[in-house]
Amino acid sequence: MRIGLLTSGGDAPGMNAAIRAVVRQADALGHEVWGIYHGYQGLLEGDMALLPSRACANILQRGGTMLHSARCSDFHRLEQRAVAAARLKDAEIEALVVIGGDGSFRAAEALQREHGVACAGIPGTIDNDLPGTERTLGFDTALNTAVEAIDRIRDTASSHGRLFLVEVMGRSSGMLAVHTALACGAEAVLYPESTEDSYEHLLSQLNAAWLRGKQSSIVVVAEGDAEGGRAMAVGERLRRDHALDLRVVVLGHVQRGGSPTAIDRIWGSRWGCEAVRRLDRGEQGFYVGEMAGALVAQPLSRILEPQPVPPGDLGRMVSILAR
Repeated sequence: MRIGLLTSGGDAPGMNAAIRAVVRQADALGHEVWGIYHGYQGLLEGDMALLPSRACANILQRGGTMLHSARCSDFHRLEQRAVAAARLKDAEIEALVVIGGDGSFRAAEALQREHGVACAGIPGTIDNDLPGTERTLGFDTALNTAVEAIDRIRDTASSHGRLFLVEVMGRSSGMLAVHTALACGAEAVLYPESTEDSYEHLLSQLNAAWLRGKQSSIVVVAEGDAEGGRAMAVGERLRRDHALDLRVVVLGHVQRGGSPTAIDRIWGSRWGCEAVRRLDRGEQGFYVGEMAGALVAQPLSRILEPQPVPPGDLGRMVSILAR
């Protein structure tokens, strides 16, 4: 069997571990893997080449993706997905493994539903926002990167008695923000799924902290905060309404880079092998994941379900533990 392999959307640490696993597990089973460069855009352009086992040497510890990635708005169009299916057929590729997040999986689901392409998904996104899996590649690395950065910011916040608003990534999901806030002992967290009035609730939390004698505070802000209030906007409002002495730090794409943690390397390897083993057994239309510590596979159609939200008790726990 000839298997196509691409990484799509935002890069995530651990993607290279999954690429390595797909290629070498396929080789062990007697299959051939063709790497498709630059995601779905590369598929439309026919930018692909054979990936032998040795092509994956020394990539396990590297961040990013050796296949490169891109966002491809053209793939939203029915006629362009037909072009992609034709490209795969012309290259005699019988199955496609997609490493990516929500948009990448939705594209794979449409490609299989419309053209019968046998697709398998490996969750690769630092947002950790896919239904049917409690973990995605890159989340653990991005979380540790954010926590390490905020630990350093805490030192200067304490030295100057200052409020810091720290923006983390996560698109429209607060998963990364809430887990970061809990892990770094933040005084508050703003994230899209919160049921509180974010701004007013933040003020009450900060006032309570000051009354308890706190001289400095860290507030973690999800980039997709529901008020449109990314950290800069929230900071301007706080300065205007309450004249607070504060600084804003946007961690940005530093969270995407760097060597993946052991957890992301391990799950990337496990998922890559599992995806190929299932394709070898004739399965298709699935994506792999993790639930309660166990490796699972979900129907690709599950990607059309609403994205998961951070457990409600985690946001409340941030406030309780910041006392």
